[in-house]
Amino acid sequence: MAKIRIDKWLWAARFYKTRSLAAQEISKGRVLVNGQAAKPAREVAADDLVSMRKDGPALEVRVLAISNVRGPAPVARLLYEETPESVAAREHAAEMKRLAPEPALDIAAGRPTKRDRRLIGQIKGR
Repeated sequence: MAKIRIDKWLWAARFYKTRSLAAQEISKGRVLVNGQAAKPAREVAADDLVSMRKDGPALEVRVLAISNVRGPAPVARLLYEETPESVAAREHAAEMKRLAPEPALDIAAGRPTKRDRRLIGQIKGR
């Protein structure tokens, strides 16, 4: 069974732009392999579960294939499969973001929008 370093696999699967950036995120504890904290040299094989915390909910993927070269996005997509729970959490977060009220609508509770600042500037004669 073939294995590869997690930082190299994350780079090849196009989750991170560079391998060093992937290693930094792993060192910060934002990447888990099979539910355990990993180091950049941790090896992954097919059928391992990798969880990444980026912006938004954690992204959980199952490793389907191993590649140590970074190819085009359609090829990189074949290296992993997102779990149904992760898809549901991501869609729920997107829906909650869509339904969230616009912060600029409640001007009394927050700072003015760009349009409001322009109107204030016109009133003050700037």
